[in-house]
Amino acid sequence: MTDIKRTIMIVLDSVGIGELPDAEEYGDIGADTLGNIAEAVGGLDLPNLEQLGLGKIRELKGMDSNIEARGIYGKMAEASKGKDTTTGHWELAGLVSNTPFPKYPDGFPDEVIDPFLEKTGFDGILGNKPASGTVIIEELIDEHLETGNPIVYTSADSVFQIAAHEDVIPIKRLYEICEIARDILTGEHGVARVIARPFIGEPGSLERTDRRKDFSLVPPKPTLLNLLEDAGQDVIGVGKIIDIFAGSGVTESDHVIDNMKGVDSTIDYMGKVEEGLIFTNLVETDMIYGHRRDVDGYYQALKDFDKRLPEILSALKPTDLLVITADHGCDPTYEGTDHTREYVPLLLVGQNLKKDKKLETRDSFADLAATLAELHKVEPTFDGISFVEEIIN
Repeated sequence: MTDIKRTIMIVLDSVGIGELPDAEEYGDIGADTLGNIAEAVGGLDLPNLEQLGLGKIRELKGMDSNIEARGIYGKMAEASKGKDTTTGHWELAGLVSNTPFPKYPDGFPDEVIDPFLEKTGFDGILGNKPASGTVIIEELIDEHLETGNPIVYTSADSVFQIAAHEDVIPIKRLYEICEIARDILTGEHGVARVIARPFIGEPGSLERTDRRKDFSLVPPKPTLLNLLEDAGQDVIGVGKIIDIFAGSGVTESDHVIDNMKGVDSTIDYMGKVEEGLIFTNLVETDMIYGHRRDVDGYYQALKDFDKRLPEILSALKPTDLLVITADHGCDPTYEGTDHTREYVPLLLVGQNLKKDKKLETRDSFADLAATLAELHKVEPTFDGISFVEEIIN
């Protein structure tokens, strides 16, 4: 067996593959991101993902389950309590979260807002409720321009979001007040992320800019990323990985938010990095299409990735492992705008891997982290059961 020197892990954000057994606890009975999209569009046309075995994980309309898959295929359950970005990614890196991050369906309490106002110097905030970011900035833009106060809102995720027009609260100042909020939001109110949401434009034609910045909690324990960094291996974050892990364990980052630019960056790093982990999040399926319940847009994003997959596959070296998975679901056919509690697909490809092999359903994403730790010859300090022996020739 030739050693695995490099893993390329691509997270297709929110691409779930059917409800988990505990979906009822989350209000997600019937959620099935891939399955329901397949039904809604009359069958999936994703030939390259099909060749990796996506249609063999379970029946998906339009996907051939009789092909000989190029590698390993299966699905994983989330062991953590929650269904958010941070929880999912931390578990993919070996950290199971037994306590869900706090959420605020009724807005943030005075014990959060009062110290925020005191330390930032504003005489008030606008909003303070769950909302769509694109909707709330149009709703409150006139008052925002008049008062200069920030727009604070949350969502179905554990987030404290601060939106501001760049001409009203400059970027540097917006980041400063987000850091203040991050310092306040700890302990009982330790939300997963504080997010700066700058925008520009005139009322009626406002546009959020690419200067969004996430201020995340630092993982409370070492993750796979830390172990690889400590072993002298590269850990490259593409997309919002650096935000999700608050920079912990990431040796280099390209903070792109466009899926195709994320693919470009991944391929570019594949040409430069010799050893370690290239960890990519492709966020548009979730951020742009899942939460907005845009079935056609979601499906198009899947097709766009599928078309680029041959480029990634052709860039693989003999000692590479390619992992394609997700962090949770966000079924665009489902009610509301929240994530959905689902299994995630797991596709593994590499010269040293078995072909057309179905992996038994894993009880935790952390099993993947344990497997990667073994392949990269680092000693895991987290939960998870390695499945190396089941996949390597």
